Amino acid sequence: LHSTSRRQRQMCIRDRKMLIINILDILKKYTDEDHRLSQKEIVDILKDEYMMAVDRKSVKRNLMNLIDFGYTIEYSESIRMTPNRNTGELEENVILSDFYLERDFSDAELRLLIDSLLFSKHIPYSQCKELIEKLEGLSNKYFEAKVKHIKMLPKNKPENKQLFYTIDILDEAISKEKQVKFHYGLYGADKKLHPQKSSDGKIREYIINPYQIVATNGRYYLVCNYDKYDNLSNYRVDRIMDIELLDTPVKPKSKVHGIEHGLDLSKHMSEHIYMFDGKSVVTQFVAEKFIISDILDYFGDDVKFTNETKDKITVTAKVNEKDMRLWAFQYALQVKVLSPQSLVDEIKGDLARAVDKYSEE
Repeated sequence: LHSTSRRQRQMCIRDRKMLIINILDILKKYTDEDHRLSQKEIVDILKDEYMMAVDRKSVKRNLMNLIDFGYTIEYSESIRMTPNRNTGELEENVILSDFYLERDFSDAELRLLIDSLLFSKHIPYSQCKELIEKLEGLSNKYFEAKVKHIKMLPKNKPENKQLFYTIDILDEAISKEKQVKFHYGLYGADKKLHPQKSSDGKIREYIINPYQIVATNGRYYLVCNYDKYDNLSNYRVDRIMDIELLDTPVKPKSKVHGIEHGLDLSKHMSEHIYMFDGKSVVTQFVAEKFIISDILDYFGDDVKFTNETKDKITVTAKVNEKDMRLWAFQYALQVKVLSPQSLVDEIKGDLARAVDKYSEE
């Protein structure tokens, strides 16, 4: 009998512990500002889904305990006249109802994060799917219904399964100011990533001084210095292979051309719209006015507009020379580059070679 009584006490203690956990689970699963539950509704869900028979007082006590523990649970109060059990006289009683759990992320914020993953070009399919499922788990069942129609990314997208490991190592290297060593890959006709090789056929090894990871054009880039040179470089993180953290300290920024006084990230990003390496130049071009929004999207609001006419405007911007060459080619029908002359000559040559290709029989 003593043993049976002890087991019963243990089960009772376990049930009390499970009750508060199950109530929290119900709030997470079924409530938000637009979906609230009364104490009776929580009692009914506990009975139907968790096989727990409890009264409203137990539910209220555990709800208050959760609030004391720091959970942000909102509710409404109302006054009801109820008869006193002993005297039968009506008395005022405060009734608590409309309970819901406030969330760290709104549905709109979660949807924005999920959309960012869906439109990402660098996260492998399996990891993207897993992250989306975790984000869905931060909301309730009503949010899950909203995202059912979202089409997942194609499974046959080329991917680098080392991506998240690479990011972890780069984060550690940047925080500890250490160099990294890696191979850098390019995709072949087999749609697989292959490490670049030097002229003697050996896999090329990169020793890099990492300074910052940035996201642009739907991809991660490493802003860094290739140790053999003194200029700044940008590498696609999803093309980095076999990364290794080294014990050697990074090259001080004061010894890297362009960031001698520190890395101005916003300036760097506005000058490197396609993340090519090389020097930046002040360029001037005439553009059709209807692409002003595109110009601001690419170059930011540091551009200078002059000589505005009804249909055209002159633009002055400081930008990486290789990036500007590609951008001008992309907008060849709407843009004419005026300076510097060396860039104008390169673009003319690009256009002439393009015409020649289409003239070949």
